[in-house]
Amino acid sequence: MAVAFHNLNSDSGLKKLDEYLLARSYITGYQASKDDITVYSYLAKTPSAEYVNASRWYKHIGALLRISGVSGEGAGVIVEGSAPITEAVATPPAADGKASAAEEEDDDDDVDLFGEETEEEKKAAEERAAAMKASGKKKESGKSSVLMDVKPWDDETDMKKLEEAVRSVHMEGLTYGASKLVPVGYGIKKLQIMLTIVDDLVSVDDLIENYLTVEPINEYVQSCDIVAFNKICK
Repeated sequence: MAVAFHNLNSDSGLKKLDEYLLARSYITGYQASKDDITVYSYLAKTPSAEYVNASRWYKHIGALLRISGVSGEGAGVIVEGSAPITEAVATPPAADGKASAAEEEDDDDDVDLFGEETEEEKKAAEERAAAMKASGKKKESGKSSVLMDVKPWDDETDMKKLEEAVRSVHMEGLTYGASKLVPVGYGIKKLQIMLTIVDDLVSVDDLIENYLTVEPINEYVQSCDIVAFNKICK
Protein backbone atom coordinates (compact mmCIF):
# COMPACT_ATOMS: atom_id res chain seq x y z
CA MET A 1 0.00 0.00 0.00
CA ALA A 2 1.36 3.43 -0.97
CA VAL A 3 2.36 5.89 1.76
CA ALA A 4 -0.13 8.78 2.00
CA PHE A 5 0.33 12.36 3.21
CA HIS A 6 -2.24 15.17 3.53
CA ASN A 7 -1.90 18.97 3.41
CA LEU A 8 1.89 18.93 3.66
CA ASN A 9 2.17 22.70 4.08
CA SER A 10 -0.10 22.73 7.13
CA ASP A 11 1.09 22.19 10.71
CA SER A 12 -0.69 18.86 10.91
CA GLY A 13 0.74 17.70 7.59
CA LEU A 14 4.29 18.69 8.54
CA LYS A 15 3.92 17.04 11.93
CA LYS A 16 2.90 13.75 10.32
CA LEU A 17 5.80 13.95 7.85
CA ASP A 18 8.23 14.73 10.69
CA GLU A 19 7.00 11.77 12.76
CA TYR A 20 7.16 9.50 9.71
CA LEU A 21 10.81 10.45 9.10
CA LEU A 22 11.84 9.95 12.72
CA ALA A 23 13.22 6.46 12.00
CA ARG A 24 13.59 6.77 8.23
CA SER A 25 16.11 8.41 5.91
CA TYR A 26 13.80 8.39 2.88
CA ILE A 27 10.07 8.28 2.11
CA THR A 28 10.30 4.64 0.97
CA GLY A 29 13.17 2.14 0.86
CA TYR A 30 16.83 2.62 1.72
CA GLN A 31 17.79 5.11 -1.00
CA ALA A 32 16.43 8.33 -2.46
CA SER A 33 13.70 7.71 -5.05
CA LYS A 34 10.93 9.36 -7.05
CA ASP A 35 8.78 9.11 -3.93
CA ASP A 36 11.10 11.60 -2.22
CA ILE A 37 10.91 13.92 -5.24
CA THR A 38 7.10 13.75 -5.19
CA VAL A 39 6.81 14.76 -1.53
CA TYR A 40 9.59 17.35 -1.92
CA SER A 41 7.70 19.02 -4.77
CA TYR A 42 4.63 19.60 -2.59
CA LEU A 43 6.52 21.60 0.07
CA ALA A 44 6.65 25.36 -0.40
CA LYS A 45 9.90 25.78 1.55
CA THR A 46 12.25 24.08 4.00
CA PRO A 47 10.27 22.92 7.07
CA SER A 48 11.10 24.98 10.16
CA ALA A 49 13.52 23.76 12.83
CA GLU A 50 10.49 22.62 14.85
CA TYR A 51 10.18 19.73 12.40
CA VAL A 52 13.79 18.58 12.70
CA ASN A 53 13.40 15.27 10.82
CA ALA A 54 11.44 16.77 7.93
CA SER A 55 13.87 19.69 7.69
CA ARG A 56 16.88 17.36 7.60
CA TRP A 57 15.25 15.20 4.92
CA TYR A 58 14.22 18.22 2.78
CA LYS A 59 17.75 19.66 2.75
CA HIS A 60 19.26 16.28 1.95
CA ILE A 61 16.92 15.65 -1.01
CA GLY A 62 17.53 19.18 -2.26
CA ALA A 63 21.27 18.57 -2.18
CA LEU A 64 20.91 15.27 -4.05
CA LEU A 65 18.78 16.92 -6.73
CA ARG A 66 21.36 19.64 -7.16
CA ILE A 67 24.45 17.42 -7.17
CA SER A 68 23.60 14.05 -8.67
CA GLY A 69 19.86 13.72 -9.28
CA VAL A 70 17.57 10.96 -8.00
CA SER A 71 16.88 7.86 -10.09
CA GLY A 72 15.30 5.32 -7.70
CA GLU A 73 11.79 4.22 -8.65
CA GLY A 74 10.32 4.05 -5.14
CA ALA A 75 7.30 2.11 -3.91
CA GLY A 76 4.63 4.75 -4.50
CA VAL A 77 3.38 7.72 -2.50
CA ILE A 78 0.11 9.69 -2.38
CA VAL A 79 -0.09 13.39 -1.47
CA GLU A 80 -3.57 14.84 -0.99
CA GLY A 81 -5.04 18.21 -0.13
CA SER A 82 -2.58 20.40 -2.05
CA ALA A 83 -0.92 20.85 -5.43
CA PRO A 84 2.79 20.54 -6.27
CA ILE A 85 4.72 23.76 -5.69
CA THR A 86 7.28 22.95 -8.37
CA GLU A 87 7.60 20.40 -11.14
CA ALA A 88 9.41 17.30 -9.85
CA VAL A 89 12.50 16.54 -11.92
CA ALA A 90 15.34 14.09 -11.45
CA THR A 91 18.11 16.64 -12.16
CA PRO A 92 17.15 20.33 -11.91
CA PRO A 93 19.11 22.99 -13.86
CA ALA A 94 22.05 24.64 -12.15
CA ALA A 95 20.12 27.88 -11.47
CA ASP A 96 17.41 26.17 -9.48
CA GLY A 97 14.96 28.85 -8.41
CA LYS A 98 13.42 26.61 -5.75
CA ALA A 99 16.79 26.01 -4.14
CA SER A 100 17.56 29.77 -4.18
CA ALA A 101 14.23 30.63 -2.60
CA ALA A 102 14.71 28.04 0.12
CA GLU A 103 18.17 29.39 0.88
CA GLU A 104 16.87 32.95 1.22
CA GLU A 105 14.21 31.88 3.68
CA ASP A 106 16.61 29.83 5.81
CA ASP A 107 18.40 31.46 8.74
CA ASP A 108 21.88 32.82 8.15
CA ASP A 109 23.28 30.09 10.39
CA ASP A 110 21.99 27.29 8.13
CA VAL A 111 24.54 25.24 6.22
CA ASP A 112 24.61 26.06 2.49
CA LEU A 113 24.13 22.63 0.92
CA PHE A 114 24.07 24.06 -2.60
CA GLY A 115 27.20 26.25 -2.54
CA GLU A 116 29.97 25.90 -5.10
CA GLU A 117 33.07 24.01 -3.99
CA THR A 118 35.96 26.43 -3.46
CA GLU A 119 39.53 25.89 -4.64
CA GLU A 120 40.58 25.41 -1.01
CA GLU A 121 37.94 22.69 -0.53
CA LYS A 122 38.98 20.95 -3.74
CA LYS A 123 42.62 21.01 -2.67
CA ALA A 124 41.75 19.69 0.80
CA ALA A 125 39.67 16.87 -0.72
CA GLU A 126 42.54 15.92 -3.04
CA GLU A 127 44.99 15.91 -0.13
CA ARG A 128 42.70 13.68 1.94
CA ALA A 129 42.27 11.26 -0.97
CA ALA A 130 46.02 11.14 -1.51
CA ALA A 131 46.71 10.58 2.18
CA MET A 132 44.14 7.78 2.34
CA LYS A 133 45.58 6.11 -0.73
CA ALA A 134 49.12 6.38 0.64
CA SER A 135 48.14 4.88 3.98
CA GLY A 136 46.22 2.05 2.34
CA LYS A 137 43.08 2.78 4.34
CA LYS A 138 39.72 1.81 2.92
CA LYS A 139 36.84 4.23 2.68
CA GLU A 140 34.73 4.08 5.82
CA SER A 141 31.85 1.66 5.51
CA GLY A 142 28.27 2.84 5.65
CA LYS A 143 26.22 2.56 8.82
CA SER A 144 22.64 1.58 9.60
CA SER A 145 20.28 2.14 12.52
CA VAL A 146 18.28 -0.88 13.63
CA LEU A 147 15.28 -0.94 15.95
CA MET A 148 14.87 -4.43 17.41
CA ASP A 149 12.24 -6.16 19.53
CA VAL A 150 13.64 -8.71 22.01
CA LYS A 151 10.94 -11.02 23.44
CA PRO A 152 11.17 -12.95 26.74
CA TRP A 153 9.83 -16.43 27.41
CA ASP A 154 7.06 -15.35 29.79
CA ASP A 155 5.98 -12.79 32.37
CA GLU A 156 8.37 -14.29 34.93
CA THR A 157 11.48 -13.48 32.88
CA ASP A 158 13.72 -10.93 34.62
CA MET A 159 13.73 -8.12 32.03
CA LYS A 160 16.64 -6.32 33.69
CA LYS A 161 18.82 -9.41 33.29
CA LEU A 162 17.49 -9.89 29.75
CA GLU A 163 18.68 -6.42 28.77
CA GLU A 164 22.03 -6.96 30.50
CA ALA A 165 22.45 -10.20 28.56
CA VAL A 166 21.68 -8.48 25.25
CA ARG A 167 24.10 -5.63 25.93
CA SER A 168 26.80 -8.11 26.98
CA VAL A 169 27.24 -9.09 23.31
CA HIS A 170 30.16 -7.05 21.97
CA MET A 171 31.14 -6.96 18.30
CA GLU A 172 33.32 -4.59 16.30
CA GLY A 173 31.01 -2.14 14.56
CA LEU A 174 28.08 -2.66 16.99
CA THR A 175 26.85 0.14 19.26
CA TYR A 176 23.82 -0.01 21.54
CA GLY A 177 21.49 2.94 21.94
CA ALA A 178 18.35 3.73 23.91
CA SER A 179 15.91 1.05 25.01
CA LYS A 180 12.51 0.70 26.64
CA LEU A 181 10.11 -1.97 27.82
CA VAL A 182 6.88 -2.25 25.81
CA PRO A 183 3.80 -4.16 27.12
CA VAL A 184 2.57 -6.91 24.80
CA GLY A 185 -0.26 -8.35 26.93
CA TYR A 186 -0.92 -10.78 29.78
CA GLY A 187 1.68 -9.05 31.94
CA ILE A 188 4.46 -9.71 29.42
CA LYS A 189 6.76 -6.96 28.24
CA LYS A 190 9.30 -6.94 25.40
CA LEU A 191 12.56 -5.04 25.21
CA GLN A 192 12.77 -2.55 22.33
CA ILE A 193 16.35 -1.46 21.72
CA MET A 194 18.14 0.72 19.18
CA LEU A 195 21.40 -0.45 17.58
CA THR A 196 23.86 1.27 15.26
CA ILE A 197 25.92 -1.06 13.06
CA VAL A 198 28.75 -0.70 10.57
CA ASP A 199 27.33 -2.52 7.54
CA ASP A 200 30.54 -4.25 6.47
CA LEU A 201 31.28 -5.53 9.98
CA VAL A 202 27.94 -6.57 11.46
CA SER A 203 25.18 -8.78 10.06
CA VAL A 204 21.95 -8.39 12.04
CA ASP A 205 20.87 -11.93 11.07
CA ASP A 206 24.17 -13.29 12.39
CA LEU A 207 23.82 -11.23 15.57
CA ILE A 208 20.38 -12.70 16.25
CA GLU A 209 21.02 -16.30 15.21
CA ASN A 210 24.51 -16.80 16.63
CA TYR A 211 24.58 -14.50 19.66
CA LEU A 212 21.22 -13.35 21.00
CA THR A 213 19.24 -16.61 20.76
CA VAL A 214 21.89 -19.12 21.88
CA GLU A 215 23.19 -20.13 25.30
CA PRO A 216 23.44 -18.55 27.78
CA ILE A 217 21.37 -15.59 26.55
CA ASN A 218 18.48 -17.79 25.41
CA GLU A 219 17.76 -18.38 29.08
CA TYR A 220 16.03 -14.98 28.89
CA VAL A 221 15.50 -14.35 25.17
CA GLN A 222 12.87 -16.30 23.25
CA SER A 223 13.16 -14.44 19.92
CA CYS A 224 14.22 -11.19 18.24
CA ASP A 225 12.49 -9.22 15.48
CA ILE A 226 13.71 -6.29 13.38
CA VAL A 227 11.17 -3.46 13.64
CA ALA A 228 13.02 -0.90 11.50
CA PHE A 229 16.24 -0.91 9.48
CA ASN A 230 17.48 2.36 7.99
CA LYS A 231 20.67 3.46 6.31
CA ILE A 232 22.32 6.39 8.03
CA CYS A 233 23.23 9.22 5.66
CA LYS A 234 26.74 10.54 5.94
